Amino acid sequence: MKNPFENAMVQLEKATKIRNFESEFINSLKKPNHDIRISIPIKMDDGSKKTFEGYRVEYNNVLGPYKGGIRYHPNTEINEVKALAFWMTLKCAVVDIPMGGGKGGITVEPKDLSKGELERLSRGWVRGLSDILGPYKDVPAPDVNTNGEIMAWMVDEFAKITANKNTSETNATFTGKPVGVGGSEGRTQATGLGGFYVFETLRAEVGLPQKCKVVIQGFGNVGSNAARIFSENGHIVIAVSDSHVAILKEDGLDLKEVEAHKKKTGSLRYFVGARNITNEELLRLPCDLLIPAAFENVITDQNADGIKAKVILELANGPITPEADDILFKKSIPVIPDILANSGGVTVSYFEWQQNLNNAHWAEKEVLSKLKKTMEEASKKTLEKSKELNTSLRMGAFILALERIEEKLI
Repeated sequence: MKNPFENAMVQLEKATKIRNFESEFINSLKKPNHDIRISIPIKMDDGSKKTFEGYRVEYNNVLGPYKGGIRYHPNTEINEVKALAFWMTLKCAVVDIPMGGGKGGITVEPKDLSKGELERLSRGWVRGLSDILGPYKDVPAPDVNTNGEIMAWMVDEFAKITANKNTSETNATFTGKPVGVGGSEGRTQATGLGGFYVFETLRAEVGLPQKCKVVIQGFGNVGSNAARIFSENGHIVIAVSDSHVAILKEDGLDLKEVEAHKKKTGSLRYFVGARNITNEELLRLPCDLLIPAAFENVITDQNADGIKAKVILELANGPITPEADDILFKKSIPVIPDILANSGGVTVSYFEWQQNLNNAHWAEKEVLSKLKKTMEEASKKTLEKSKELNTSLRMGAFILALERIEEKLI
């Protein structure tokens, strides 16, 4: 199986076969502007020292400052980070915000660290990369296994290093912060809610009913928020999964009870009234809408033929390999692509950046109104482009993004 960056380059190549672009422009998108790897030595609680590997890929800043999350995971490596930074470049272009693409990470299992060790590691990442960070240069945010508290530590460390008393610029260097330290209202649910707005805009076009049976793979921040949002809007969530197990209840799960069970036990396993199944079985369930909301390369050429969903909404980055994309296309299963579907997170991060720079704080109603308008507009433009070129929604989104980046260079 190709690594995520190889998959991203296959997608780029497919787009160039549908719409001609200058070769020099496309070649400039085949590698990042900067590919930075650092060693982060920290003192562990037992007095020993341990060194972790950290990353920041600054892919492209034609549209604005590099923007992208920081991922803590034992499988995080440079090709994954490069792919995520590339997709972020296109994501910002699809939703038409003035930011470029970047991504960061640390190869670590955060569950193995104490809170103090995690804080020291997070501050170490900032110290190692402080020269490249800044509100007009590179603006990180949370991703898998990182959160608002970690962003607050990073803001504090950056302020110490730069001795910058301009709170607005210091705060604007990181997004996804807690509301009390410069974060935006609505950021926590932004990715899931943005995906719902995209789904609502395209639902009739992709042939789905007003009330859908929904299956969600992944129950972290994105997946759990998406499950709650779809359920609250009248859809029936019949199955969800975490890294351990999937649970199925044909007549619909009570999401509040599921979240309470997960919080109490640390797993979805043995949720009363639901049947335990595997993640692979979950992917093959008959449903109206399948939402991959975890990691890359979940649907591949090995399992795509068994997919029975009518439509797929990608809330994870790169969950479907290019080979699987071809199989799903032949099966007439529309895919609402990641660079559109999960761009609600970066959109509200952009709103947070704006608020910080202007010393402003918008009410949640205003933030979500702006998010809804942005996602609906991006969905309509993607659909128009896919129809214009008689291609998939993924290629429509890719080409829309590439055109916007290329236009900025002219």
